[in-house]
Amino acid sequence: MTELLLAFDFPPIGGGIARWMAELALRYPPGELIVSTGTLPGADDRGFPGPIDRISIPSNRLRTLPGLWAWRRRVRELVVRHRVDFVWCANIRPAGYVAFRTRSRDGIPYGIMVHGGDLLQLQAKYRRSTVKRRVARSLLGGAAAIVANSRWTADLARAVLRELGLEPADRLHVVPLGSDPRRFRRGVDAAPVASRLGIPPGRWLITVARLVPHKGIDLSLEVLARLRRTMPDLGLLVVGRGPDADRLGRLVDRLGLGGAVRFLDQVGDDDLPALYGGAVAAVGLSREEGLDVEGFGIALVDAAAAGLPVVAGASGGTADAVRAGETGLLVPPRDPAAVESALTRILADPALAQRMGAAGRRWVETEMNWDRVATDLRAISRAAASSARR
Repeated sequence: MTELLLAFDFPPIGGGIARWMAELALRYPPGELIVSTGTLPGADDRGFPGPIDRISIPSNRLRTLPGLWAWRRRVRELVVRHRVDFVWCANIRPAGYVAFRTRSRDGIPYGIMVHGGDLLQLQAKYRRSTVKRRVARSLLGGAAAIVANSRWTADLARAVLRELGLEPADRLHVVPLGSDPRRFRRGVDAAPVASRLGIPPGRWLITVARLVPHKGIDLSLEVLARLRRTMPDLGLLVVGRGPDADRLGRLVDRLGLGGAVRFLDQVGDDDLPALYGGAVAAVGLSREEGLDVEGFGIALVDAAAAGLPVVAGASGGTADAVRAGETGLLVPPRDPAAVESALTRILADPALAQRMGAAGRRWVETEMNWDRVATDLRAISRAAASSARR
């Protein structure tokens, strides 16, 4: 069976959705998946076993009407040339528009992957507009499968479908995301990367996230200032970039954290395993902030793969990325006292931290890995395509 993946987010774009799509492209058997995406400077697709077909439109213009028309024409060519049996949409929009048209024209079923924040944004729009309600109903109603990245996202998808007058029936599936246990693992020598990046010896917490308010990095900084009263060797590595960088930098100055916080905004993916390897625990205090939310939390599972205990905000879909009390601790994402208590518990008890890290590692090896995610997606698409043929 041949599948086509329509990906608005795909490397070298960063972020969790692009990571998910890239991991699928790496793990589908050769010849079973074609990726259709936009053009980006610096893109290097040589490491993927299947074709990455880049339409001659910049990725950020695929949402425009000219971009959508061009994408539809290109998808038509790919469908005929490769005899595509099923189409995956990495996003509701814009990929859903193209897939819906392909189903209407060629009868090819499609599935949509939903992530959490996209559903909240869609909901806000269709509640204000009758036209957008009809469009949302068509795109989601026409999908043969809807895949949610967590149970929380699935619950939200179920609510959206029913609000649109659609029944989820057996089309809605939960596929928690994963990590790569071969890449993220214990025992990675952190010294060369630490030396190159100027990270001094000490006990380092690590946060890997885009610098935006809902990731809760501001609370991590406030808690770090508290913890350093009794743990002066403790610091925080913040790996990522984003529009909140200046505000967070000012907060570091106000809290007097100085060299205790390192913002690493130019770190390549190849350095991440070593950065996790040099940390004592991972922190991810995502919270719901307007229409922004953590649908799952891939970085939390990467940390588990590296054998780190995790402290995460109990918000959105993070409960599927952390086994509370086993691989880490879930805390109210706006409660600094709760976060401080959880981190103190882990940092003051090396045996507990080791047990949680080992449990997280086992979890990734046996279940929370990208091989399992790809297997789940292939089973869903085959069942949906078979049902559509019947």
